[in-house]
Amino acid sequence: MNSKDHLAGADPIETVPSTSTPAYAGRHPLTRAFDSFASAVTRWAGSPLAFALAVISVVAWIISGPFFHYSENWQLVINTGTTIITFLMVFLIQQSANKDSVAVHLKLNELLASNRKANNQLIGIEDASEDELRKLAAAYLKLAAGESGTPRAEDPDVNAAADIARRLQDAQHRSGKKKH
Repeated sequence: MNSKDHLAGADPIETVPSTSTPAYAGRHPLTRAFDSFASAVTRWAGSPLAFALAVISVVAWIISGPFFHYSENWQLVINTGTTIITFLMVFLIQQSANKDSVAVHLKLNELLASNRKANNQLIGIEDASEDELRKLAAAYLKLAAGESGTPRAEDPDVNAAADIARRLQDAQHRSGKKKH
């Protein structure tokens, strides 16, 4: 079944690829258009021009206060405008953040995969729970501090870290999700 056949009968939300996997590159045309739009808007929203326009808008609103006798409607204009803009920007910024996160993870995965001394079991570790990440961090902090020298099988932190990494890797292979 090709991707067009898959998309034709799919639920609309299923046509939006997960940004947590490298499969993000083969996305639906609507998602590609949204991605381009979100990238352009977030780049523009972070520009000095956008900031200047926001400041000018607020100053204009403040200056208009006496003309509207600082009424509730005058306050409602700024409250409604900022709420709507903030609401929409959250989605656009999150899209860009998701894409950036995937790119960073792929770059790190490439570095891990290319270094023979690196622990390749850490590829895909972003899927671990917070508790599992804390255990891994404790093991690596111990290694960095030189408390345990090289990892040893009898070190409980190192065993926990290796076990977590193995379980995550096994889960990824079982679900058919390959990360490089």
